[in-house]
Amino acid sequence: MPLQEFLRSEAAGGIILIVAAALALIVANGPLADAYFHALHAKLGPLSVHHWINDALMALFFLLVGLEIKREFVDGDLARPSDRILPILAAAGGMALPALVYLLIAGGEPGLVRGWAIPAATDIAFAIGVLALLGPRVPASLKLFLTTVAIVDDMGAVAIIAVFYTASLNLAALAAALLIFALMVALNRRGITVLWPYLALAAALWLAVLLSGVHSTIAGVLAALTIPIRPASQDTPSPLHRLEHGLHPWVAYAIVPLFGFANAGVSLAGIGPARILSPLPLAVAFGLFAGKQIGIFASVRLTVALGLAERPAGASWLQVYGLAMLCGIGFTMSLFIGGLAFGDPLLVDEVKIGVLGGSLLSAIGGYMLLRAVSSHPPPTGEGDHP
Repeated sequence: MPLQEFLRSEAAGGIILIVAAALALIVANGPLADAYFHALHAKLGPLSVHHWINDALMALFFLLVGLEIKREFVDGDLARPSDRILPILAAAGGMALPALVYLLIAGGEPGLVRGWAIPAATDIAFAIGVLALLGPRVPASLKLFLTTVAIVDDMGAVAIIAVFYTASLNLAALAAALLIFALMVALNRRGITVLWPYLALAAALWLAVLLSGVHSTIAGVLAALTIPIRPASQDTPSPLHRLEHGLHPWVAYAIVPLFGFANAGVSLAGIGPARILSPLPLAVAFGLFAGKQIGIFASVRLTVALGLAERPAGASWLQVYGLAMLCGIGFTMSLFIGGLAFGDPLLVDEVKIGVLGGSLLSAIGGYMLLRAVSSHPPPTGEGDHP
């Protein structure tokens, strides 16, 4: 099944990402630290290596995110409006409460307010990688729920980046980007199913968006929305399914781990308790660890209590809570937004400390809870009401 293949691939990619993040920390605090940081800031044409990774390669990550979002809403587990209610409300709660927790801790300092969205996103690859360690102990319905919540979560993160992290606009470049996007839409409307014209225009769209002042990775999502799709049940895969299938291994096994290696490295030299307990890392860590689990779980309980949706089949409320805790793993998107929010390297390092701390607590807590309760499923119907 496509879902099973997707989860296996995400799980493997998540484990590679964990290794890449750990390796970045080791290198950044070892004898190769100077070479590591120098290589990231070295110029490669018009951009540094770090910017090529974050602004160009990550556009492919966002292209894949856009393809997954479109597939799920057109021909997947979110195709029916009734299937969208629970993940949409859970994701909304799981984005709003972490932002509120962040502002409660760091909002008193004007220079830190801009980071409110850092703990708002879930890293699906990392979270599914942790779920993979639990094997069959976790019901398939929970894995599906995690995937759909993370996809909706990604939609919110993309919107946040586009709206709140655009400092200034180059109107000529923005007009060019809109024209290119309109051409891609026109290709779709005319029934063009050959991929190369879309990919060529997507490259031009990336450049125009990069020059416009809107973050260039948004081009990936916009391009994905124009790729034609047909039901997967047809004999011939649609262009969207072909592109997603071809792109996914590169993103999961290369681009995202490379991003993690380039962005998770933070020198711990001179970082003592005072800095770790300063407002920014605390706000990010508590936003991810506390805000995510409470926001998602409370949203799910309320949605089920109101009769708007059903709890994931075969899962106890404790398992749902454990999954909500895992959603506090915000690694990739949180680091990405942190880099957009702050230009000061010291603040970016504090963001990394908070993201790593909050994600690690969420991963360990979610894993331990799910492992503890997985062997004791409740009788059918238990816990359906608060």
